[in-house]
Amino acid sequence: MHVTHLTLNDFRNYGHAEVGLVAGTTLFVGRNGQGKTNLVEAIGYLSTVSSHRVSTDHALVRAGQEAAIVRMRVEHEDRALVIELQINRTGANKAQVNRGAVKVRELPRYFASVLFAPEDLSLVRGEPSGRRAFLDTLVVQRHPRFAGVIGDYERVIRQRNSLLKSARASRLPADSLTTLDVWDDRLIELGTSLMIARHELVEELRPQIFRSYRAVAGDDHETTVKIQRSIDSESDQTGAAGVGDAEVVARLFRERLVARRREELDRAVTLVGPHRDDLVLDLNGLPARGYASHGESWSLALALKLASAEVLRVDAVAGDPVLVLDDVFAELDEGRRERLADAIGNYEQVLITAAVARDVPERLRATTVSIAAGEIVKTLDG
Repeated sequence: MHVTHLTLNDFRNYGHAEVGLVAGTTLFVGRNGQGKTNLVEAIGYLSTVSSHRVSTDHALVRAGQEAAIVRMRVEHEDRALVIELQINRTGANKAQVNRGAVKVRELPRYFASVLFAPEDLSLVRGEPSGRRAFLDTLVVQRHPRFAGVIGDYERVIRQRNSLLKSARASRLPADSLTTLDVWDDRLIELGTSLMIARHELVEELRPQIFRSYRAVAGDDHETTVKIQRSIDSESDQTGAAGVGDAEVVARLFRERLVARRREELDRAVTLVGPHRDDLVLDLNGLPARGYASHGESWSLALALKLASAEVLRVDAVAGDPVLVLDDVFAELDEGRRERLADAIGNYEQVLITAAVARDVPERLRATTVSIAAGEIVKTLDG
């Protein structure tokens, strides 16, 4: 799969922009703050329905405008699709595929991309919420139905927390909350499904992360990855019990909810479930979050994204995901730059941004698009 044409209207700093793209590698080059990242952000948004930079959509709409339009033509073999998204400053966004309306959350069915940006260093050094979001985004890209599962789970958490707050204010005894039991059933049903999907994903990611880290860093470090689950007791944080068995996971989930019911009532918040889990990354037997150097953290974060792309391409019916590397090469030494170029060389389409073209290996600069102040200045084809 590759993007052949991108149109932006009132997206970020672009009033209107049109750019044609080809298979292979394209470099977007320009000084910082000119709009390179905005361009690839738009492409990434159509595959994940989220931005890697902001949590709310209104920041994507150009100042003074009420809506932004992102329109993209993608091709795979002899099939072409036109995907369009209207991002509204207020109100629900709207999506179309070949001029037919679709639900926004269904866009990952039609287009896949993997974007790596400097912000992704937080996957190694940041809070668990970022790693959970990374897993869930990839789960939805592989199985779009999980967008609904995750949305329903988040609604259950909000309703359950509201009930816990009311119970704390009313000082009701724990055994009188029959309504909470009803929410527990739904929480367990949805949470179990999500935990198993995450487990299956991590099992596929694990060998790919090892290979990708070695390919980028050039070091034979041992990388391990596992999920630390809130449903496990404090004496068993291995996360190994019934990881792929829905009945076992559901039973452990319920037992842990019962065990922590009093604490949940005291704190008025749901303390058990996949929203409290973490993706634990180790490097040579030590937690990467606390012990990895800057270079090791950068290489590990990049390995996570490259591993994601490998997992997506395994069973994709529409070809490779589009690989996007946003301002990556400036952070790498020459050896890592060349190794990364080797690692991405067989993808159908790779989009790269850089402030300085010479930071990118020459073999990746055959097609270069220059950008300045929200304008496509020129395209140089080698």
